[in-house]
Amino acid sequence: MTNRQTIHYRRKREGRTDYKKRLEYLKSGKPRLVVRKTVNNTIVSIVEYNPDGDKVITTFNSKDLKKINWDISTGNIPAAYLAGYIAAKKALEKNVKEAILDLGVQATVKKGRLFAALKGAVDAGLNVPHSEEAFPDEERLLGKHIEDHLGIKVKEKVEEIKSKF
Repeated sequence: MTNRQTIHYRRKREGRTDYKKRLEYLKSGKPRLVVRKTVNNTIVSIVEYNPDGDKVITTFNSKDLKKINWDISTGNIPAAYLAGYIAAKKALEKNVKEAILDLGVQATVKKGRLFAALKGAVDAGLNVPHSEEAFPDEERLLGKHIEDHLGIKVKEKVEEIKSKF
């Protein structure tokens, strides 16, 4: 008997890609709503499969909110909501009407930033299969918890930015 060792793909070894899950996404034939979070930002992209490499249709990073009069942290739930909202509006302009959610290998927490971005995309009009239970409460999406803590009027800023798109 010989000792055979299987060497997995580099991204699998690094824990960055779940290839079984990716194959399921690709079999659907729909674009993917890819949501990734960092400590200070939420990145939302609409990605389409291409044999030569995935094609990014549109993307929006919550740090880009700073360019449109957002002076609050970009690593919170209202910023993630707006990132999803704006990315979906850009996708709708490019005739992408539906997508499936791709959260990758991140730990998912109901009512967290990842699902706030999904809620933003759904509110913008993108058709994505979802469960309402996972969405954050409306008060958190509009920043009531930040208002109570810091006294900053987040709700008005969220509504102002949504109205621009």
